[in-house]
Amino acid sequence: MDAIVVENLVKHYAATLAVDDISFSLPQGGVIGLLGGNGAGKTTTISMLLGLLVPSSGRITVLGHDMARDRFAALARMNFSSPYIALPSRLTVIENLTVYGHLYNVPRLRHRIGELAEQFNLDDLLKRPAGELSAGQKTRVALAKSLINKPDLLLLDEPTASLDPDTGDYVRTVLEDYRRERGAAILLASHNMAEVERLCDDVLMMKAGKIVDRGKPGALVERYGRDNLEEVFLDIARNEMIGSEAI
Repeated sequence: MDAIVVENLVKHYAATLAVDDISFSLPQGGVIGLLGGNGAGKTTTISMLLGLLVPSSGRITVLGHDMARDRFAALARMNFSSPYIALPSRLTVIENLTVYGHLYNVPRLRHRIGELAEQFNLDDLLKRPAGELSAGQKTRVALAKSLINKPDLLLLDEPTASLDPDTGDYVRTVLEDYRRERGAAILLASHNMAEVERLCDDVLMMKAGKIVDRGKPGALVERYGRDNLEEVFLDIARNEMIGSEAI
């Protein structure tokens, strides 16, 4: 069973077409990169996958559940991380993790928080208000929150933003290990092309609400005759003529 199946998904904001008839699937245990410049439709797509936005048309199935009719059954088995969505700033880190743990009915919650604190080096931060953390610290806490329920599906928006290279590399290793040990699926939105090349099996390139190309990172690099995925990204971002016919 695929972790995500998106069929002919469309989202209008008044006169703006934010997502324009996209379809894709993410196999269980797979990692797909969702790439595109600002305004490409990535955030809107992720918001619809999370059930935060209602599609104008189309269908989303997550972990076998139709998100229009049975989204709560899927939400219990998924989680999300973004450094751009702030946790309640007055709550301490441990209070935030406790609240989210209760929302997911996590068993042995104190033990689980201890595991995550060790994994993400949060022990010295647990009693600090979330609003007083640095950008990198907030990113680590957001990642810990995203794993608290041991989800079968992770939606990650810039998961290593604001992290130093050493910590970013460690987090990527954590995600690789988690995927392998849990068999979890991951949808990754990132502007870090080296990260995408390392973590992703396949890549979806979005522009102006459409998926304009897709494929394995190495295959895309070869197809465009470039040295790396960042150069492919720039080609697509700067080419006004590229469209769905490239798929």
